[in-house]
Amino acid sequence: MSDSSPLPPARLHPEAELARAALSTPLLSRAARLARWAGPDTRVDAGGTLVEEQLPAAAALLGLTGDDAAAYASEAWRVAVDAGLVEIVDEEAGTVRAGENLALLTGSPREVLAVWLTALETVLADVAVPDLDDLVEAMDEGGRVDFSSLDWDPQADADFLDGVLGNLYLLTVGEDGAGESPVPLPALAASMLVPDDMGEPTNDVLEQVSDAMMRLDDQFRALEPAGLVAYQPVDEALMADADEEPAAPVDDTDVSRYGMVRLTPLGVYGLRARLLEAGFEAPVVGDLADKGADALLDGTARFGQSAARAETELWLARRAPLAAARELLAAARGADAGGPLRRLRCQQALSLLGAEAEPALREVLDDPELGGLARVWLSERGAAGVPAPSQELVFWLTVDTLAAQLAAEGNSEELRALVEGLAAQHSGFFAAAWRVDHPATAEVLDAMGRLHPDKKVAKEARKAAFKARSQHGG
Repeated sequence: MSDSSPLPPARLHPEAELARAALSTPLLSRAARLARWAGPDTRVDAGGTLVEEQLPAAAALLGLTGDDAAAYASEAWRVAVDAGLVEIVDEEAGTVRAGENLALLTGSPREVLAVWLTALETVLADVAVPDLDDLVEAMDEGGRVDFSSLDWDPQADADFLDGVLGNLYLLTVGEDGAGESPVPLPALAASMLVPDDMGEPTNDVLEQVSDAMMRLDDQFRALEPAGLVAYQPVDEALMADADEEPAAPVDDTDVSRYGMVRLTPLGVYGLRARLLEAGFEAPVVGDLADKGADALLDGTARFGQSAARAETELWLARRAPLAAARELLAAARGADAGGPLRRLRCQQALSLLGAEAEPALREVLDDPELGGLARVWLSERGAAGVPAPSQELVFWLTVDTLAAQLAAEGNSEELRALVEGLAAQHSGFFAAAWRVDHPATAEVLDAMGRLHPDKKVAKEARKAAFKARSQHGG
């Protein structure tokens, strides 16, 4: 994932709701309880870890039982220390006190979320580390870990997990993303390992995907208590030895058996914060609500339709309809490359306004760039006295619309259908279109030549594009 272009806009839940979710996660709630429990008699070792004799009491406080109770209690204590909920007073004596950040958990939602984000980093660092037993076996006499014997590259593993989480974020917030739907673990692993241009994955790649799935299964199990994801683990029967009889019949076509994961609303917030920290541009729906119409039209030019509409509705809700319409129309003007898409977004925004906006549309009927979309808006609402457009205006608006669709969607199926329809309805379209005085005329005709399936029509489009360039000295 490159940080050179903005990510799709996320829809964040209110901070108060996210803060309540953060406080209720096992990650933060356990750490906070241990921080409030700690007192003058609490002791830690040289690394700040709770001493072994006090782990049973800590586990009992957290209601943990079983063989792993002490380990979970120790993990919760480490989170409390790393998140600043507990401070080491005297390293030699091993004494502690409540940390400054403990008070933040009763502060503002943003303060709570800041503590949760710090705690999350501890867990993310931990899940990228191999099993403790493997680490112990790889230690030399001096207590150093021989990474080569582990076949482990710490940075590569951390980068892989970051990439997986980045892809999960894209699938969640993207226009065609999973959203509230869980993502199959094999698809997530494959998104990192199968090249885009590979038709059928090789056995070697499939084996890498399988190994990655098993690693991710462990990691997502560990990340779920942090509130980052909701996770349905890989079916244990899939990991049984081939000679073992399954306890019950299994359905090999059930993809959910291979693990299903989705980001929680808190997870979307957390990953966006990490992406921003890493230098990505990660917008949020609502970011543009207080900005001018120029920022709205330019900003939503990169959004999918659903996100653009949601952003525009928030922007319109803060303005009077007539004033909003005038501001939008003024911002839509321009002969630059972004002009067509701005006018398309303007038209979509104006479609959300009622009759109160009509005077603004009538004011631009004679405007060469806005007169066409004004006529469309008025006609769709059955307004009286709408002047018929000239042929030049019709062709200019057609080129402008195609240029906007091309900028928004590229060579999409919708644009292909629009191109075919235009060529079929107007037999002399190309003979007239190349004369249109629009900066994108040649580009649009080139696109029509690429997209139209009929070779003869495509050739006409390319010829017209050549004429348009010659006319404008291109």
